[in-house]
Amino acid sequence: MNYCSNCGSEKINWEVPKGDTHYRFVCDNCELIHYQNPKVVVGCIPLWQDKILLCRRAIEPRKGYWNLPGGYLENGESLIEGAARETLEETKAKVEVGRLISIFTIPTINQVMMHFVAQLKSDNFMPTQESSELRLYTVQELPWEKLAFNSNNFALNAYLEYRENSSARVKMFTYRK
Repeated sequence: MNYCSNCGSEKINWEVPKGDTHYRFVCDNCELIHYQNPKVVVGCIPLWQDKILLCRRAIEPRKGYWNLPGGYLENGESLIEGAARETLEETKAKVEVGRLISIFTIPTINQVMMHFVAQLKSDNFMPTQESSELRLYTVQELPWEKLAFNSNNFALNAYLEYRENSSARVKMFTYRK
């Protein structure tokens, strides 16, 4: 950090503020503590009848791999609103967002990923700038070895457990490289 976003000062220190336990950027001029917190990623497992909608990524990272629709939560947005928006952005599909199915944290890149089960409102969906191809998969057809991220595998496995036992708890996992 080169400048304070509050006062514009160049006098920024990397220190543990009094009463805190973590290093933070602190402005010497206005004393503002610049907190840096994990990014929240939200996504859906979109269902149509007995099939799951997956997106082939048209962007890096992991371009060409299959993915559940999802992305960063925006300021002022609820988790459910963000999951529905990300699904719309990547598939042009409207969904009814349901139960939270998984929470997947990656401390090394400061991300918390949350996936929800969602019902597609229709079978009207199409690729976008972010998705080169969309496809409905039965559980037996899921391309496990071609999924873009470990969080996709985890969320889909959590969903499969939930299908077997609707009282299954939200699955949580911390991924450490």
